[in-house]
Amino acid sequence: MNIQLYFLKKNFDTQKAERWFKERRVKLTLVDLARHKLSPRELDSVKAQVGLKAMVDTESKAYLESTARFLMGEGPLKEALLADMRLIKTPIIRNGQKATVGFCPEVWEEWLKAGV
Repeated sequence: MNIQLYFLKKNFDTQKAERWFKERRVKLTLVDLARHKLSPRELDSVKAQVGLKAMVDTESKAYLESTARFLMGEGPLKEALLADMRLIKTPIIRNGQKATVGFCPEVWEEWLKAGV
């Protein structure tokens, strides 16, 4: 099982997610979005699982100060997310092609049960 945890800063949900996996002895690969931006393919992969709107951190200061909140179509919103990682809600947890955004232990528990 290769779990990747994408984070921007160690916020409360990121810390809870990291602790949740460590308590279950699941090895994590931590990816700091401040250093390693999501590629367009990675963004598309996560978007396919959760939807683009679920990936936007509408409560972040960056979002409230950006023009992204006025964007209507998926194309311009995707470009805004790729240009500014601060607009992305974290943590993003990827397990192969599967992904979640935020703290979703019920989904992760299913992954563990399936052994995927």
